[in-house]
Amino acid sequence: MRSILISVSPLALLASAAHAAPGGADTPEPVADEVVVTGQRLGYGTDETSTATRTPVKLLDLPQSVTAITKQQIDDQAIRTIGDALRQVPGAIAAQGEGNRDQIVLRGQNTTADFFVDNLRDDVQYYRPVYNLERLEVLRGPNAMIFGRGGGGGVINRVTKTPFDGFGLGATASADSFGAWYLDGDLNLAVAPGVTARVNAVHEEVANHRNRYGGNISAVNPVVRFALGDRTSVTVGYEYQADRRVVDRGVPSQNGRPLSGFRDTFFGVPGFNRTAFTANVLRVTATHRFSDNLQITGRLLYGEYDKFYRNAFPSAPVTAAGLVPIQAYEDFNNRRNLFSQTDLVWRVTTGPIAHTVLAGAEFGDQRGDNGRFNGFFDGQPGASADALTLPVRLSDPVVIPVPILRAGTGQRAVRYQSTIFAGYAQDQLKWGPIELLLGLRYDSFTLNALNRLNGQTLTRADGLWSPRVGLVGHPTNNVSLYFSYARSYLPQSGDQFTTLDVTSAALIPERFDNYEVGAKWEPRAGLLLAASLYQLERTNTRAPGPTPGTTVLTGAQRSRGLELEARGQITKAWNLSLAYALTEAVITETTAAAPAGRRVPLVPRHTFSAFTRYDVTPRFGVGGGVSYFSDRATSISNAVTLPAYTRVDAALYYKLTKNIEAQVNIENLFDAGYFPTAHTDNSITTGAPINARATLRVRL
Repeated sequence: MRSILISVSPLALLASAAHAAPGGADTPEPVADEVVVTGQRLGYGTDETSTATRTPVKLLDLPQSVTAITKQQIDDQAIRTIGDALRQVPGAIAAQGEGNRDQIVLRGQNTTADFFVDNLRDDVQYYRPVYNLERLEVLRGPNAMIFGRGGGGGVINRVTKTPFDGFGLGATASADSFGAWYLDGDLNLAVAPGVTARVNAVHEEVANHRNRYGGNISAVNPVVRFALGDRTSVTVGYEYQADRRVVDRGVPSQNGRPLSGFRDTFFGVPGFNRTAFTANVLRVTATHRFSDNLQITGRLLYGEYDKFYRNAFPSAPVTAAGLVPIQAYEDFNNRRNLFSQTDLVWRVTTGPIAHTVLAGAEFGDQRGDNGRFNGFFDGQPGASADALTLPVRLSDPVVIPVPILRAGTGQRAVRYQSTIFAGYAQDQLKWGPIELLLGLRYDSFTLNALNRLNGQTLTRADGLWSPRVGLVGHPTNNVSLYFSYARSYLPQSGDQFTTLDVTSAALIPERFDNYEVGAKWEPRAGLLLAASLYQLERTNTRAPGPTPGTTVLTGAQRSRGLELEARGQITKAWNLSLAYALTEAVITETTAAAPAGRRVPLVPRHTFSAFTRYDVTPRFGVGGGVSYFSDRATSISNAVTLPAYTRVDAALYYKLTKNIEAQVNIENLFDAGYFPTAHTDNSITTGAPINARATLRVRL
């Protein structure tokens, strides 16, 4: 009952305020437009955001590295996944995610959980489509002051489309040379006075160069906005998503390198390697403006997520005898998420100092069941003594017998509940050309986990203080120099609450401390250039204890880097996205997985990406891009190296009519062979050969 009361209290408060507040013709625009859909679209540029501070702030004035990828850039590059978008972000790397989910590495921190949608936690493991996005925002460095636990290297926030006044209709049809295709639609209507609605939907058939790979995604997201007078609005959205696809974990290694000559070969079992994910998510945002300087916003998310995946995969390098060791398992996770946020924003002046004060509270309840069965190769000749591993002959195709899923070694069955209560306060002070950002958050985090195999219940409770400080100076109006410090924590229970045991229940949380200096320059509206230097320290990581089988907290990891970025409109006809990162991410003290000095996996020392579109005439445009990644380790073992690679893309755009545009995107124009990412030393993704995608887009 307490959970229900807390979760609905923001909306009840707003409804009460709406009833009491008078309307008037001279009142400001509804604040919901300001908070939910902040930022003017200027090609590839975004002028401001509400994500990083929960208050509207220009990117130029923000003491933090933020990349905002707009809907126009997503369309121009024919981006279909979060992983594709991350190629345009300095300091961000797409991990493989075992072929069944989004997984990212931000400033050397690998995570499956630091995802948000409209500022609300979205930490379930799945592939997030981009059909309903206004933009994708990547915030780098710890962000616990705004987002809570985790986020040590940064977070990804999806800003979704919301209804607007008037009529709008858009549709896209696209297909590529591998046989993948998709259809999406976007309809906006004024339903009644003060009521607008928007529906986005997509169906996509996925395919690529890999043998046996395929699947489909269907999603729909209706949203209704109610303007309750001039000062109050309520936005209600529902999203359904169904994803069914083959699980493909790429190729194994051989002699410390990815296996070559098997780019298209599927190292799995047809019909066995697959995943199914279903989500039903309700989101509500209610905003009331008491005056021009005082507003309250409540956000609510309730989501039901059901997922399973199973796979057979290479578990070790190809042997000298030409054999590939194979293992298999099935995993399921059913999750229910409930989050409630309430933000009060007050703009006030004290003498020469202007303040934007944020005070808020958050409640979260996450509960679910997770389980795992290993696959066994019972009775198969050559199988290991425990039947968990079966060496098979390296060939094309690779022939693997269907594993038997049963109870035994490695079985897991966990029922968990995580609860958070959080309070936070923040002040943005502005005094002439100087701006100071001060924030502090406290999270009370509790996790209960029941091992359903042995009946053992474990609990951990953490009180987490997360400070944030930022200082910005403006030598001129369009230039900013900044310094920032931020801290974040991650309780020792894993991203998905499945690794709580007797040892981890007693360990204090991992800690992330980020120090950053930077400069930003806005030479024209819609174009922002940014540079930052940072050092990110991760401490309280696990390390082997002096007694065999014990664990202590002595490990540490450090990331240092330089990030450069240019994004936006050079002219009305010319858009540019450019990103470079120099990153050094190493283990600085011995951890449970590696001694000091090893490289953090999947982090290249150098990355560079650029994409540009230039409209030669009002009807015809050209585009092109390049991505470069230096070599990196596939895992903390540092035993296998992904070679450096360069990929070149191109695009053509032609307006058939005022409302219809056709485009062709050529990916990997020069047919480079490369390995873009990995999950382990023997789950290595192979890069696709040259591929053409044709798209027809209608906007009315």
